[in-house]
Amino acid sequence: MGILSVEDARRKADDRSLDLIEVAPNAKPPVCRIMDYGKFRYEARKKQKEAQKKQKQTEVKIIRVRPNTGEHDINFKMKNARKFLEKGNKVKFNVIFRGPELRHKEIGQHQLELFITGCEDIATVDQRPRMEGRRMTMILDPKADIQRDEKAPEPPTEG
Repeated sequence: MGILSVEDARRKADDRSLDLIEVAPNAKPPVCRIMDYGKFRYEARKKQKEAQKKQKQTEVKIIRVRPNTGEHDINFKMKNARKFLEKGNKVKFNVIFRGPELRHKEIGQHQLELFITGCEDIATVDQRPRMEGRRMTMILDPKADIQRDEKAPEPPTEG
């Protein structure tokens, strides 16, 4: 509409039963729009909700082991960790020490290193193994190229 005085702009907005909204107050001259502000806010909220639906919430899955956990159980938990990482979730490993087990922290360190080597093709170490009281914790993060969308269509096969 060009450059108008404030009174003229308000009058035109009132004639159309719309609102006069200041878009860029720091511009010379300030920029305003004539629009239905309620409709604008409604559409903005609608867009925000739609964007939230499309976002993927990454979860942190926790896997707990003890220093005396058997090899088969470690392999089973590794398989679960790989599943979680392939779905795009972070995995936190906890080795929980009790009593005299606390003297042998190297056993827990070794178990966490097994998880690192077993998942190195699909994960990166987000947090190195470290002691937190009676627990040794570590976090693995899925690699960006591994995260798969479950809804992605499969390519057609000829047969």
